[in-house]
Amino acid sequence: MKRAEPPDGGWGWLVVLAGFLANSLTFGVLRSLGVLFEDLVEAFEATTAQVSWVTAIALATEQFASPLGTAASTRYGARPVVMLGSLFSSLGIFGASFSTTLLQLYLTLGFLTGLGWALAFAPTMGTLSRYFSSRRSLAMGLALTGNGLASFALSPLLRLLADSLAWRGALLVTSAFSLHLLLCGALLRPLALRGDQPKLSAPFDLGLFAQRGFGAFALGTALLAAGYFTPYVHLDAYSRALGVGPYRAALVVSLAALADALARLLAGCLADRHVLPPVYLLVLFNSFVGGTLLFLPATSSYGSLLTLALLYGLSAGSFATVAFAVLPELVGVARVVNATGLCLMSMSVGGLLGPPLSGLLRDQTGDFTASFLVGGAFVLCASLVFLALPSPLGSCCSAQPDEMPGAKGQQKPPCPLPAAPCARGHLEI
Repeated sequence: MKRAEPPDGGWGWLVVLAGFLANSLTFGVLRSLGVLFEDLVEAFEATTAQVSWVTAIALATEQFASPLGTAASTRYGARPVVMLGSLFSSLGIFGASFSTTLLQLYLTLGFLTGLGWALAFAPTMGTLSRYFSSRRSLAMGLALTGNGLASFALSPLLRLLADSLAWRGALLVTSAFSLHLLLCGALLRPLALRGDQPKLSAPFDLGLFAQRGFGAFALGTALLAAGYFTPYVHLDAYSRALGVGPYRAALVVSLAALADALARLLAGCLADRHVLPPVYLLVLFNSFVGGTLLFLPATSSYGSLLTLALLYGLSAGSFATVAFAVLPELVGVARVVNATGLCLMSMSVGGLLGPPLSGLLRDQTGDFTASFLVGGAFVLCASLVFLALPSPLGSCCSAQPDEMPGAKGQQKPPCPLPAAPCARGHLEI
């Protein structure tokens, strides 16, 4: 029997736990690997740009292959797909610990681990979107804190492991952590909602790109990905270039991650209160991310570096929560799983370009100034694209049933604003 609307609780809170684990063991691990960056440069006698390709390939594979994960979960269910992703990601990190060439590192830690993350992350977050409606932003915020909290804990832990077991030993321990994605998959109970499409119809749902709202959203995320992840990869190395010791540099990354986690939760609460339309929050938080990147090269002391790192974490975390909450409003809850995968695929373009470009600029100029400036410019360009999104986006009344595919039969949330503004601001796609 199909429910008329998401349950907004119940088993959904265990799905939130699954989302927390998925964030911790995918993007949380990815962001923490920057602590091992200088170790890899030294071990492989490589340039900054060459080692940056490891993270870029992992990120791009995770994002580009996400539609494969969501399509497979639509066909076979999210549970087995996420569990398979757990095995792939763990095996990739395990294999990376035995790598003797950069090519092997690209194939294991880059491609195989990224593929495992693609099968685990997008199906989990898409399933979570289906379990909540009025409290969706809060649920997303709670799940997304896993990203920041994992980075906060793993950054100093990986530094400690690298000093005692070398970088290979640190990767072996990380491989064992990744197996906990099996629990994430086990918690994903299938949920049938009225308006769901048949499993065999359009598994990739590419028609979403033709819709105005989703098309602009996908383009914006592709642009921001070229700069959004730059600090995750290079903040530790940048701190060391300023003369900061390895453990204090790891602390910068760790505290930025903690600020990120806190911001994700607070942004979820703020978005659910509809203080501002979500599209405005999206542009505001993303602009703060870009501005922080532009000011990072101006740091001259440990205090100023730490302050900007915290501001970056707060703005980046807030943006992530609002972005995942906006997506179901754009496409409807019945299509949100495939939309999550396609959105991440569009981000792969920027994700593949960003870290290597940042590393190349560092190699050519001798410092990270150009890297952060170019990254900030990409993120601010994304803000301009987000201004083209329908506004106010789902802040009071979402699209009418005939305008939001798959939403027929679902009750719209009550409108907290006066009727007149709401009538003018419904979603048009």
